[in-house]
Amino acid sequence: MALISPAVLDEIRLRSDIATVIGSYFHVQRAGSTFKALCPFHKEKTPSFNINPQKQIFHCFGCGMGGDVFRFIMEYEKVDFMTAVRMLAKKAGVALEMDAAAAQGGISKEAMFDVNVAVARLYHEHFMKSPEAEDARRYLAKRQISLAVAKEFLIGFAPNRWGALTRWGGKKYGAELMLKVGLIGLAEPREGEPTTNGERYYDRFRNRLMFPIHDEQGRVAGFSGRIMADDVKTAKYVNTSDTPLFHKGRILYALHKARKPMVESRTALICEGQIDVIRCHMAGFTTAVAAQGTAFTDDHARLIKRYADSVILMFDADSAGQKAACRAAETFLHMGLVVQVATLPQGEDPDSLLLKPDGPAQFKQLLDTAQQAVDFQIAYFKAQEPTMGEAGLLRITKAVIEVASGLTNAVQQAGYVARAAQKLGIAETALRAELQHSQSRGRTPMSAPPTRNPPAETGRGDAVRPIKEWALVEHVLADSAHAVWVKKYLPLDLITDPECRKLLDACLRAAETSRDVLSVLRERYPEDMAIQQKATECLATPSKIKSEFATVEESIQLLIIGIRSMALQRRRKEIERQKENAALSAADRKNLEIEYGRLGYDMARLKTWESAAPILEYL
Repeated sequence: MALISPAVLDEIRLRSDIATVIGSYFHVQRAGSTFKALCPFHKEKTPSFNINPQKQIFHCFGCGMGGDVFRFIMEYEKVDFMTAVRMLAKKAGVALEMDAAAAQGGISKEAMFDVNVAVARLYHEHFMKSPEAEDARRYLAKRQISLAVAKEFLIGFAPNRWGALTRWGGKKYGAELMLKVGLIGLAEPREGEPTTNGERYYDRFRNRLMFPIHDEQGRVAGFSGRIMADDVKTAKYVNTSDTPLFHKGRILYALHKARKPMVESRTALICEGQIDVIRCHMAGFTTAVAAQGTAFTDDHARLIKRYADSVILMFDADSAGQKAACRAAETFLHMGLVVQVATLPQGEDPDSLLLKPDGPAQFKQLLDTAQQAVDFQIAYFKAQEPTMGEAGLLRITKAVIEVASGLTNAVQQAGYVARAAQKLGIAETALRAELQHSQSRGRTPMSAPPTRNPPAETGRGDAVRPIKEWALVEHVLADSAHAVWVKKYLPLDLITDPECRKLLDACLRAAETSRDVLSVLRERYPEDMAIQQKATECLATPSKIKSEFATVEESIQLLIIGIRSMALQRRRKEIERQKENAALSAADRKNLEIEYGRLGYDMARLKTWESAAPILEYL
């Protein structure tokens, strides 16, 4: 992925007024020169979410969330930084080349997405109008899926032809691009058959009902095609093979539709197939998603965790479905999610159940009474044992320990073990002892125990912060022109608070390059969301250090003197400790005494700016 230049990011930011962007998502109300709203990141009754158009930042005084327009899109849409850049660039009309490959004359991801969208629309047009798609339309009608729903999910039909896509898009998109995204395949040329540039291509999807698979941003990443002739000896469903856009283990069907309902409910509903998911959405259960013909992976669980804290698994009641549910439960548990399992009646799936007259009510009842994952897993383990003797109990216990060992949250692990012991009818102390024994053998590392004496909290409150350093940060953040004082008179290695040091470093860089402090922070400390949020808090919070007796410049001068004086005091104390060393040589002791005296002289000069300024540059 190519890096985006600061100039382009600044252009996107300038064209993306933060109040307008946020106001497009929910109602905001003007309050003087700012805007306020109910915070979308935590529940509240009184608005504490503040938008400052002048500084182009947002900040919630309730939960502390804050940042610039990029950060808002990242948090609200639950996307990474580059995706937020894409989204804002598109809205702002800023041309953005996202791929290093494209810059070098290769195929960009934007081109790949474009051809996938075009083909999805082509397939959908075939489904809606082509006589060839009559069987496909009849099939969906039999499944009680209307044409309106087919339009909403962009369901299509791939005609039963070998070279339809090459003839349709060969000139506009090119065979190389369609081959790259898995729409066509390459076959051995046959005598007498037409070729393209000497190559023979064929459509990968033929005579299939087509389900476009979108990524979480709603872009078509690939396809899943269901064969229309059930008696044909081929796979019922065929997915796009792995491409730069599509990986079965990293994509979930209908996540682009389900992610906002997930955020609101903090729960995801996990089903097995596309029709099940579509039926759930039709019935109002809009948090439903499904994997693409593969077992659930850690990447799937990470995707879900962006939007939800818990999942409810609803798989078929047959042995294959129950086995898949047991494995999926373990995957989601190991990712730190709360997991429940809703057991369907024998012979039913979500689609068939929801089609019954009282199906939605039954479905909701199943969700409301879903059992804990540990209960379901132990019941499943027991069902695999022909007789529940001592050997069977030991095998079940081993399986339980394997699941518990992968739980990285200590509270979740303790609850899992306690519940498992209760369900198995054994002492919790015995099960925990076996778990600890298993972990000590190195099968799975234990969660790190809490430290006996945790370090003092330095994230909140002036009482535990170096007050002068934070007061200086507030001044310089408010006006980057003040950074000249820091650059000339205060080396950053004298700043004791790591957050202060990072913020002042970003302020210096912003002043030198005439850039926004938040963009510099993101560039220099891309993984440190806390420091970006702290900067926004300082920018959004009314100043606490106003003075009627000194100008801002005079206040900065006094703060620099104070910080430099404290640095000299720390060095004098260090010298005092060094002089207590009996093994110190006479020459070293003499040098320390000379330095100690010189430091005292310097400290005496650091009383007023007039006496301090001449020596600060050389200290």
